[in-house]
Amino acid sequence: MAMELEDLRDALLRVIESSPAGRQRLTDVMERSVLPGLLDIWMRPREGEVLADRQTRTLRRLGRYDPQVFSDILAVATEHDSASRQTGTGAASGVTAGGSRSIAAGGDIGVAVTGDHLDFRDATFHDQVIGVQHVRNTFESRSGGPQLVVEDWPSAKDVEPFAHGVRLTSRVQGLPLLPPYVRRDADGAVRAAVEQAGADGGLVVVLGEPFAGKTRTALEAVAEVLPDARVFAPARGEELRALPAVLRGRPDSFVLWLDDLDTHLGDGLEPRLLAQLTGQGAVVLATLREDAYDECRNTPRGRVLDLAHMVDLPREWNEDERERAGTTGDARLTEAARRSGTEGVAAYLSVGPLLWEEWQRARRADRHPRGHALVRAAIDLARCGLHGSISQDLLVKVHEAYYVVSGMERESVDEALGWAAEKRHGALRMLRRSGARMWEAAPYLVETAAQDAGYPAVDASVWRCALDAARGDAAYDFEVVARRAGEVFRSAADAGDSRAMFDLGLLAESLGRGGETEGWFRLAAEAGQTEAAGRLGRLFVERGETKDAEPFLEMAAEAGDARAATLLGKALLERARQWLRVGAAGQDLEADHLLGDLCFGSGDDDGAWDYYVYAATAGRTEIAISFARWHLLHNERETANVWLQRAADAGSKSAAEMLKPPVDRSQSVEDAAGYFGDTDGYPLDIAHHGFVLEKLGRPDEARARYEEAHASGDSYGAYRLAVLLEAQGKPDEARAWYREAADMGHPGAKTVLDSNPDTVKE
Repeated sequence: MAMELEDLRDALLRVIESSPAGRQRLTDVMERSVLPGLLDIWMRPREGEVLADRQTRTLRRLGRYDPQVFSDILAVATEHDSASRQTGTGAASGVTAGGSRSIAAGGDIGVAVTGDHLDFRDATFHDQVIGVQHVRNTFESRSGGPQLVVEDWPSAKDVEPFAHGVRLTSRVQGLPLLPPYVRRDADGAVRAAVEQAGADGGLVVVLGEPFAGKTRTALEAVAEVLPDARVFAPARGEELRALPAVLRGRPDSFVLWLDDLDTHLGDGLEPRLLAQLTGQGAVVLATLREDAYDECRNTPRGRVLDLAHMVDLPREWNEDERERAGTTGDARLTEAARRSGTEGVAAYLSVGPLLWEEWQRARRADRHPRGHALVRAAIDLARCGLHGSISQDLLVKVHEAYYVVSGMERESVDEALGWAAEKRHGALRMLRRSGARMWEAAPYLVETAAQDAGYPAVDASVWRCALDAARGDAAYDFEVVARRAGEVFRSAADAGDSRAMFDLGLLAESLGRGGETEGWFRLAAEAGQTEAAGRLGRLFVERGETKDAEPFLEMAAEAGDARAATLLGKALLERARQWLRVGAAGQDLEADHLLGDLCFGSGDDDGAWDYYVYAATAGRTEIAISFARWHLLHNERETANVWLQRAADAGSKSAAEMLKPPVDRSQSVEDAAGYFGDTDGYPLDIAHHGFVLEKLGRPDEARARYEEAHASGDSYGAYRLAVLLEAQGKPDEARAWYREAADMGHPGAKTVLDSNPDTVKE
């Protein structure tokens, strides 16, 4: 058989390499298989990957667990080989019987290939012959007359589950392919119905939604109640009229197994045939989806349902059933019992792998790469600890980091979310809508990603987004997210990742761990993280340790950190004051002059006067223009002119300009209103315009401008509105606006409230 499967593998590879149409047919067939990963192994191998053995193994597994797909694949290979010989291509590489290149579906893989059975082993051929060995078994015979060999039918206790419709679940190393059966509350009714049919004959139908576990429940029931009964499972649509004659006179018990009963109605099972089988004591055991029941119930082909004993099997598992699943010791069942919702444990286990595979394939550029990225964002955020609903804005922000393939521009965010939210197989969605612009990833996808050693680790940028979201939303457990993020960042930091060191500093800072914060920021800064240097410099400034802050602030400032540059400038300015005071104490008149300018520029007029007077008294003539500005500010024009003349005579052009007679530029309030009225691009002027309107006696218009200023973020707008309302005799409204202005940081509002928190008076 190994050699035969290798021949089939080679034939399929020829189809893939030489026939685009054949390749597409194989793609379509493989996508229907219950076995995951077929397309990656056959159609998308990685460069340099040797897949011959894996491809052969997949064929063997298809024969055992998905015989219909195996049969369809075999047909594609056979048809392609026949067409190649007819056109004169590939004549020497046919799929032929006999010799080293024969292909036969053997009993050890359980594939039924029916039709005439010819023994080619001792034959002599004068031309190429395509031969398919007929294997007698319990399923997948072609229509037109099955070869019913009762001795080959398995007993109920020996039925192969996967060959009779039970679906594969996820694979876990060390565990069997099929998890142990969990008793359902409906089991008693199913087994009682089978027992009665075993005594009297009849049709028993297990009815339920797709993926409710109907097939497994029915097979377990017949294995327990009628363990030695022979089970015959015909192919869909197979002719069954010869069956009563085959069974007539036999002493054995027999079960006709019809998974998805609707595919066997009409030309298959109908009332007269059922009566014949019942008369011989045969049990007809079937499963049926609820939607198929509704479709067939009132049609001629559905009349046989009137004769059935129906047993309903709910898809959703109740608490007792989940508890039983959780005590099996099988990790898959335990997880499904804990995480599955209304879809039920069986659907979680069987649809989950299909969902995972479809999502993985969607990343291709010609499929749904944006949808894939959005689902991945939801999965990764859940792995970070954001359990439950996630905002659409956060998903969109995170998914933008996953632009790893082309094609995302072909699909809008809404289209991608719509695709991800489609219900697959009537059971599961990749993303579930959980509120307005809120989404949640399918638990199966999250759990599978967490257990898959080959799945990419969550990127640090996603961890940062998760931390920000958890810090600002009480719906998430920030401690859980912080702990997980800390473990990831620490591992990266131990490997020398300077960004991870900085992230650890930010995390420690958010948790109020001061010493740890400084330590990580310092390590990150020393490793070249300029952003960490800026944060460390700020910490030092806040503690008053400006000298220690300077080198870190300078490092950050040189990298473009504007805040660090400002803090550094202030620190250096303060140091300049200190050293200028030392110079002034040593009677350096320039130091006095510069200190006076610093005081004057910062609004300390008295301090400036003292320094200017001392410098002038000591004979520093360069003080003239600075002294002149001081006098002008205090409306002492003539005194200022004397100093300006001295400076102009010494060659100061600015002093000469200031000596020219001022042009009469008197301005009215109306002029001011016109000046401040054009506020486009000048948000602070909105409140200024309101103030001028108030002066002009237009309070309603002033109020509108104050409210507009407040809405733009200017606390002065709220403050001026409070003053206006108080003047209008509206103390309660005024108090509310004072509080709003104070909350926005306006110092005048804070002073008013601090002076009298209960009442507001001007």
